[in-house]
Amino acid sequence: MKRITNVLLISSLALFGVSLVAQEHGGGHGGGASHAPAGSHIPARGPAPAKADAHPPAQGEQRNFSDQAGHPNAPHVHPDGKWVGHDTGKNDPAYHLDHPWEHGHFTGGIGRGHVWRLGGGGPGRFWFGGFYFSVAGPDLGFCGDWLWDSDQIVIYDDPDHIGWYLAFNVRLGTYVHVMYLGR
Repeated sequence: MKRITNVLLISSLALFGVSLVAQEHGGGHGGGASHAPAGSHIPARGPAPAKADAHPPAQGEQRNFSDQAGHPNAPHVHPDGKWVGHDTGKNDPAYHLDHPWEHGHFTGGIGRGHVWRLGGGGPGRFWFGGFYFSVAGPDLGFCGDWLWDSDQIVIYDDPDHIGWYLAFNVRLGTYVHVMYLGR
């Protein structure tokens, strides 16, 4: 009987350990922050502010973000930390808000150390960890392949566009501008 009790105890401890590892690496669906999945590249920091002489694209101009063979035609981040597409500067009317931060500031954790699993919704309103966001209108075409109920994202501050954050999709390596909607 003692032997059976010991086997059950050891088995329970092993299962508990596996469960903890799965949750730490985003295995759960709670929408909380976790560590980066193995093999993924997450930028160490957000983009630097655009150069002072940056000019936004003309209205209706189609930009090509596929800067190298095999790269997506969407804003993305290179392994060396270059944020492709974040170069239009503070005066880009596409990201102007009359009431920046009208829903408050995101307080859930920003940057590489905070990986969030999307919990549902879509570009108009999505959530994770009890926080709600929406994708900027000009960026809607860049998130059509996001998995809104399971992709992992990292939120970064946008140094140029007041009231916006950048949501980096770990699986795809792409990002979009997002507005915090609150809790």
